[in-house]
Amino acid sequence: MESEAPIHVLMVSYPGQGHINPLLRLAKFLADKGFFVTFSTADAVGKLMRTANDISHKSVTPVGDGFLKFEFFDDGGVTSSDDSKRTLSDFNAQVERSGRQYVSQVIKEHAETNHPVSCIINNPFVPWVCDVAADHGIPSAMLWVQSAASFTAYYSYFHKLVPFPSQADPYHDVKLASVVLKYNEVPDFLHPFSPYQTLGTVILEQFKNLSKPFCVLVDSFEELESDYINYLSEFVNIRPIGPLFKSPTATDTSEIRGDFLKSDDCIEWLNSRAAASVVYISFGSIVCPPQEQVTEIAHGLLESEVSFLWVLKPPTKVFGLPPYVLPDGFLEETREKGKVVQWSPQEEVLGHGSVACFVTHCGWNSSMEGVTLGVPMLTFPAWGDQVTNAKFLVDVYGVAIKLGYGQTEKKIVSREEVKKRLLEATVGPKAEELKKNALRWKMAAEAAVAANGSSAKNLDAFLKDIKKRGAVRVKEI
Repeated sequence: MESEAPIHVLMVSYPGQGHINPLLRLAKFLADKGFFVTFSTADAVGKLMRTANDISHKSVTPVGDGFLKFEFFDDGGVTSSDDSKRTLSDFNAQVERSGRQYVSQVIKEHAETNHPVSCIINNPFVPWVCDVAADHGIPSAMLWVQSAASFTAYYSYFHKLVPFPSQADPYHDVKLASVVLKYNEVPDFLHPFSPYQTLGTVILEQFKNLSKPFCVLVDSFEELESDYINYLSEFVNIRPIGPLFKSPTATDTSEIRGDFLKSDDCIEWLNSRAAASVVYISFGSIVCPPQEQVTEIAHGLLESEVSFLWVLKPPTKVFGLPPYVLPDGFLEETREKGKVVQWSPQEEVLGHGSVACFVTHCGWNSSMEGVTLGVPMLTFPAWGDQVTNAKFLVDVYGVAIKLGYGQTEKKIVSREEVKKRLLEATVGPKAEELKKNALRWKMAAEAAVAANGSSAKNLDAFLKDIKKRGAVRVKEI
């Protein structure tokens, strides 16, 4: 009988590493629970994912009691044009044109085979997915891949609930629930100084569509952001279900990855280091610090004499920057203490006993991984919600020391400051305080995803919602 076929969930991700990772984690969780999940994104990054991981287009993989299939929709040639001439707006518009057509086609094809799509889940930057779902009468949900605090900021800005920095008053501070954000701590896509206001516009499109998803999922947990989740609950059906990378599954899904680059082998090297001795440095998949800053970080590492694992990814092509150059003799002088790689399996690295501290760009995925794995941090934000996350990591969660500034401030952190903060975060009373707070949040995160935990309950409720709506869809077909 058709009604006994696995319920089909279609997931559509914006083609960015920080978007794909949390949505894929949710996809694996749903598949493990018995759903048939089609995970889709633009082929612009599908090519990278297939090269770096053991996945292929349209292949179906059994996961627990269900199945996971990757599909990469034709992006209309967004990768064939000259990257230096193509704007972010052009890219997003082309992804939308191709994506709308793809989603409609998938819905129609599966309806004809009596295996209808019962629910569609998207993440930010592709708000049009909710439109297509609504047009076809299919329930949709949105996975917000930033913090609940950042969601509160965007929601408050969109609905004009509180004043924000403007051209007339760019230095205005913003009161959000239990925190005051300084003008340079507000998600800077909303700030008049930001060179990336286009992304702010795209995100705000999602807030126009908030009446269409039946719920908003957040990769966070109640204990971490209770003030913001309680506040938002008055306006939105919001469900914190994180940290998603810690959600237990019956089968090991760690081999199913969506990385754009193949990870370098660094776990064996970490195994050779002493406990809590290594500083891990990574600025994520997009952020490209200026060469001058890379040079200062290198000298700070040399002068502090700490052991380190540094993920120094080549600058993204779209920025048109030359490859990074490390100071003469740097690799030779640090051969016994350090390792430089292009990409790493970050969850495994942060969970390794030899890691003492994480120098991070404060993307939400990295922030959650650091908090959840109990690792003290040094904040080095660049843009967007990273500047907001840095504020919370330092002043609210008490797990980090401020090091860098948002890129709009155009400040270079000196080697002396890098050395000072590295030592402060790894040795002495401040390091002990950070570790104590980090371990407290680690325990809270683990409790949230454990049986009967706050996030586990929210995930269970979401599963029941999909099953209920899925049963209705099958009857309708």
